[in-house]
Amino acid sequence: MLASNINDLLLGLELKKAPEDHGDPNDPRVRLKRDCVGIMAAFKLKDLPDHVVIVANTHLYWDPEWADVKLAQAKYLLSRLALFRTLISKRLECTPSVVVAGDFNSTPGDKVYQYLISGNSRLASAVECLEDMPIPLCSVYAFTRGEPPFTNCTPDFTNTIDYILFSPTDSIKPVSFLELPELDSFDVVGGLPNYSHPSDHLPIGAEFEITRD
Repeated sequence: MLASNINDLLLGLELKKAPEDHGDPNDPRVRLKRDCVGIMAAFKLKDLPDHVVIVANTHLYWDPEWADVKLAQAKYLLSRLALFRTLISKRLECTPSVVVAGDFNSTPGDKVYQYLISGNSRLASAVECLEDMPIPLCSVYAFTRGEPPFTNCTPDFTNTIDYILFSPTDSIKPVSFLELPELDSFDVVGGLPNYSHPSDHLPIGAEFEITRD
């Protein structure tokens, strides 16, 4: 009898949880409330103590039908990053370099990608540039060799959605990057994750050379 009552209680809880009504998705207060985060930190270099590097990381919302949400998240992230850079600049009396990396769930050329690089006149399209950016950024892979054909590989979706962005200045430049496999490589055939890659995303990486201002 006790087991039966417990099962009935659990079933009742599941039924109550089933209709997940989070409100009207057309209401911005509901639509923009996503479980996505961004973090940022400033680092002083041991060999160049006068130079500061700000590193930020994020994971934007995934749904391709909600591109406006991803764009709003990207704008908010970079606006906060600009404020953080200003704070560090004043407090430490320096001009920090900026590196931003993450899963942006956005493909090369879409509005989020164009926004991220819109402050960099060398890479941004004059037509697609949405507005002036507080921080000029460009993609490491686009800067060095062109974006890879994919960073995410599943049976239903294969494309590039992960990026390492940096503020191009005379004091910081990428000198190497992590090579990614081709689509017909044995370690990605059939999609990810697999034994070789425990995530559906491929790792991306870069090394930077930082010199005195």
